[in-house]
Amino acid sequence: MNPLCSRCNRVVYPTEKVNCLDKYWHKGCFSCEVCKMTLNMKNYKGFEKRPYCNAHYPKTSFTSVADTPENLRLKQQSKMQSQVLYKEEFEKNKGKGFSVVADTPELQRIKKTQDQISNIKYHEDFEKSRSGGDTPLPLTPQLNTPPAYPSSAASQNYHYEPEPVRPAAAAPPPSSGKRYRAVYDYTAADEDEVSFMDGDMIVDVQQIDEGWMYGRVERTGQQGMLPANYVEAM
Repeated sequence: MNPLCSRCNRVVYPTEKVNCLDKYWHKGCFSCEVCKMTLNMKNYKGFEKRPYCNAHYPKTSFTSVADTPENLRLKQQSKMQSQVLYKEEFEKNKGKGFSVVADTPELQRIKKTQDQISNIKYHEDFEKSRSGGDTPLPLTPQLNTPPAYPSSAASQNYHYEPEPVRPAAAAPPPSSGKRYRAVYDYTAADEDEVSFMDGDMIVDVQQIDEGWMYGRVERTGQQGMLPANYVEAM
């Protein structure tokens, strides 16, 4: 017997069944409890067996713990153990002159962003140098060439012909189409998605369906799919 959908209480057939959070859902019914954005197994977040998107995931609160004598003793003991471990690590690394930094996904993202900013800065400086005027190319002397003695008539018409200047690559065309502004931070959950930050401009936007769009982030130049409820039209 086929189970019932946890959202609409209708029968869920195997071709459209999503088994998540100990419940069964239609693919269209598996959406955020707040904004109703359609979710998948990669970008959902569960809270009390209910699906949420990244922007509307409930924030958990912490409870305060009283400073009882037992808690104070445990705190002091943990502090002493931390100091002992720190001293051991310090003695091991003393004299090495450097510390190893793990190549975490966050450091990789920062490095990639810095590379993109450097690339944009390089293109800006290149365009400024082009607008300032082309400088004449210096004449390159020919090495290991035997001296020639042209006639007087030929020497009067002798002149250098510099090589033609190859035109520089044209600048990318200005963005066209619909423009949107990001209202939340979003980190890509798949290869065909694009990451952006709150306040970024999204250009060349195309509507894919009710919950997803395709566009290019003006700040980074990256393009891909993005959730429609994370941006607003300009």
